[in-house]
Amino acid sequence: MAILDFLNRQFIDVIEWVDDSRDTLSFRFPDDDKEIKNEAQLIVRESQVAQFVYVGQFADTLGPGRHTLKTENIPILGDLLGWKYKFQTPFKADVYFVTTRVFAGNKWGTANPVMMRDADFGVVRMRAFGTYDFKVVDPVLFLKEVAGTDHQFRLDEFTDVMRSRIVSVFSETLAAARVPALDVATRYGELGAALLEPLNAAMRSKYGLEMTAFVVENVSVPPELEQAIDKRGAMTAIGNLNDYVKYNMGNALAEGKAGTAGIGAELAAGLAMGQSMMQGGGMGAAAAPSMPGFVPGAAPAATAAAPELLTPEQVAQVLSVSVGDVLQELEAGNLKGRKIGSQWRIGRPALDEFLK
Repeated sequence: MAILDFLNRQFIDVIEWVDDSRDTLSFRFPDDDKEIKNEAQLIVRESQVAQFVYVGQFADTLGPGRHTLKTENIPILGDLLGWKYKFQTPFKADVYFVTTRVFAGNKWGTANPVMMRDADFGVVRMRAFGTYDFKVVDPVLFLKEVAGTDHQFRLDEFTDVMRSRIVSVFSETLAAARVPALDVATRYGELGAALLEPLNAAMRSKYGLEMTAFVVENVSVPPELEQAIDKRGAMTAIGNLNDYVKYNMGNALAEGKAGTAGIGAELAAGLAMGQSMMQGGGMGAAAAPSMPGFVPGAAPAATAAAPELLTPEQVAQVLSVSVGDVLQELEAGNLKGRKIGSQWRIGRPALDEFLK
């Protein structure tokens, strides 16, 4: 009996792995140089698969359940071992358990700026970071390309190995999608969802992984691109010409640069500009709704209270230019005005004519 007990201890009769770490992606079952005996029990738990490897060659993959190892359920391994008949003798093989559940909240980011080509700005450098969720969908490819032969491949090792690879796939996918740089920098909440499927196509084929979520939390861009974004936001907020005049009037009040007369002058000039642009086809019917109750024919009545004569300072404020620019136009005769001593005065009709 002692000899029989000794022989039994030389063989593996139960193969299983209980994961209590919550951060292990793959685990190689320790065989202690023992052989797997005929009809040994393989126990694979939920969110696991068992992968057999024999002398560096991938064999059978078994899913969750209790498996009695025999010729019928490990045919590939049988072929590799050269079993001509049936599984009757013990054998040696590596058994890897691979976790297939979702690993959530993993961080990614660009250590250095990535370059993308943009139609408006040429080559743009940007940094990005966020989080992603993933799971293993192809154990063979995952073991071959990512985990290797590690006894226990953990999540921290995975993030170190995959960080640069994920950034590389992100950069390639972003370039192929031809997303404008302005959209990358301002709509990155939508960007992650849009890039998820293209990213997955690469991650599945290269590493046997599937991303269940990919989130871009922030994108930083060069200063010139930030300025372009600010300008676009300002123009969106200002809207058409009527809104622009109201915007400048509000700024003038806030800064204390214009009194009641100055505000009236801005209103007069703004309405005149609106009339001029509509006559030239530059404004059209689409601009009218932005200022409810505005009727082009009613402009003279609206400006009846406006001063007939404007100072260069008032004209400069209305046109959002410098006083020097206004004086230069007056001296050149492009803007009609009357000089009294050292002071210029500009009539409202002259300003209207200048704006046509």
